[in-house]
Amino acid sequence: MNAKWSPVRFNTYPENLAERIDELPAVDMFVTTADPVLEPPLVTVNTVLSLLAVDYPAAGDKLACYVSDDGCSPVTFYALREATGFRPHFGSANHKFLEDWTIMKSAYEKLVRRIEDADARSLLHHGGREFAEFLDIEHMNHPAIIKILWDNSKSRIGEELFPRLIYVSREKSPGYHHHYKAGAMNVLVRVSAVMTNAPIMVNVDCDMFVNNPKAFTHAMCLLLGFDDEMHSGFVQAPQRFYGGLNDNPFGNRIVPFKKFGVGIAGLQGCFYGGTGCFHRRKVIYGMAPDSIGTGRGVTTTGSQSYKELQNRYGTSKELIESAWNTISGNQSAKPVANSGTEVAKEVAACNYEDGTRWGQEVGWVYGSVAEDMLTGMRIHAAGWRSALMDTEPSAFLCCLPIGGPASLTQFKRWGTGLFEIIVSKNNPILAAMFRCLQFRQCLAYLMVCLWPVKALFEICYALLGPYCLLTNRSFLPKASEDGFSIPIALFSTHITYGFMEFMEYGLSARAWWNSYRMRRIATASAGLLAFFIVPLSTLGLSKIVFEVTRKDESTSDDDGGSTSNKADLGRFTFDDSPVFIPVTALGMLSIVAIAVGSWRQVSGSTKGGATGGGPGIGEFMSCAWLLLCLFPFVRGLVGKGSYGIPWGVKLKAGLLVAMFLHFSGRN
Repeated sequence: MNAKWSPVRFNTYPENLAERIDELPAVDMFVTTADPVLEPPLVTVNTVLSLLAVDYPAAGDKLACYVSDDGCSPVTFYALREATGFRPHFGSANHKFLEDWTIMKSAYEKLVRRIEDADARSLLHHGGREFAEFLDIEHMNHPAIIKILWDNSKSRIGEELFPRLIYVSREKSPGYHHHYKAGAMNVLVRVSAVMTNAPIMVNVDCDMFVNNPKAFTHAMCLLLGFDDEMHSGFVQAPQRFYGGLNDNPFGNRIVPFKKFGVGIAGLQGCFYGGTGCFHRRKVIYGMAPDSIGTGRGVTTTGSQSYKELQNRYGTSKELIESAWNTISGNQSAKPVANSGTEVAKEVAACNYEDGTRWGQEVGWVYGSVAEDMLTGMRIHAAGWRSALMDTEPSAFLCCLPIGGPASLTQFKRWGTGLFEIIVSKNNPILAAMFRCLQFRQCLAYLMVCLWPVKALFEICYALLGPYCLLTNRSFLPKASEDGFSIPIALFSTHITYGFMEFMEYGLSARAWWNSYRMRRIATASAGLLAFFIVPLSTLGLSKIVFEVTRKDESTSDDDGGSTSNKADLGRFTFDDSPVFIPVTALGMLSIVAIAVGSWRQVSGSTKGGATGGGPGIGEFMSCAWLLLCLFPFVRGLVGKGSYGIPWGVKLKAGLLVAMFLHFSGRN
């Protein structure tokens, strides 16, 4: 309710920028990928091509695309190199799209075949000198590899300029924590600072492509349109998805958060979502709104001031000069590219951040696998506001995780990262008490970050029905009692309200049910695991890792696939991950409880009859509703292959059920 009191929608009019084209800032575009298997190079290439083709004035001069490859894959590098050959087939000045469609389609299909046929071993031994740096390297132990795949010096006179494309694989060493995506983003910030140093940065995941060709100019309306730039510290585009199955069986669209996003836009601003976001470089550098243009009182003259800059940004002279130009307001609208890569490799070294403020006051914040939420909160706590860019058509689109493992892995990573924030010194309560985070914005952050805590209460409530049926007790009024209407009214109101939200967006009842069911499953599995993992990690008994979600090209609704194939894609799949154990146990327990309760009703062994202390229709309805929500897992108990729950998960879940039965029987 707090987040829905003050809804705000920003309308943008990019046509009004026609008279201010020369004022439009340069933009550095960041794409991150971490695993060539889970995140196929073709998916990354599609994202990069969409960024390079964006409709932005003087794009060749003002845009540069940096691709971070944490997998250090020669196939990913090869795919990006081949993508530069697709350059002549598109661009903002190519007005003969319809005539060139068949040529473009043919060229793209050839590009796809080359990328899909690429083999890492063959590239390393027969790919030429470009691949020499990839020889004999280990995934987690290799030097920095930075290659300029395209710059404007390669353009011929009269040819349309093409945005720069730079491949970045940061240095990794077993002796240094690489901080997952946050570390990769900070390397991209530093590398881009010494090469192009654009005042605006946009970051997208490797599976998120530009859907609105004027997305960048819409963002500039928000970045340049306020009287005070503090109102747009960053501009976030809401996540929208493509290629989803009918009614979205895995419920990942997070429809209720559409209203939530518009609601918090009226507070201190929307959350940073980790992708599809436009940042001011000076904000990422840790500048507060009231210090812009002053550099916090430091100058480049004098050894002590220079020492302060070194302590903050590192020892690279080029990076310090670049950072100073940014924070002092001397940033040119047209950056001058540094054609060399030696300085870029220096700032991409794994030990560069030692003794600096990177990951704390500068750049993406370390300390949580939900680095996006943590970084956005730091920006809000500094006094900045953010703006929500909800355009039509959507600025960006990304693919939905399909299948149980991918969906729940994503939920688990989110839950773990959010709970890490709560138990750390960076939690929103401290930010509201000692910094500039507003009270209502703090409540909004708490509502999201406390989701794993909610999981504990929800699982306890879910166990009440089975417990009462097993122990011949009740926790709800009997149907013959006047109080029975109270829980029925509360339940009906809750369900109706959620259903009406989906109807408001033109979605089906099936889509609402899938979303509702998936929220229950995610809370009882991923949320519950996150609640226990974070304290164990804090005590040093467990280790939190950033789990990469599989990125596949989703099947669109009109792809011509058969109905049976789409039905198979919509079925829940399982693996031996621990995330499936709690929900499997809950489903098995509900089956046992309903069987025991029904046997008691038939045999007449319940205590006290209809008005006595035994379970009534309320407890049976609770168990039946729970079983209905967990139906994919009930189906998985008898399924085969990937559609069946592995025996290891069944045995562990069965052990939990046996323990619950044992302790329930003692009471």
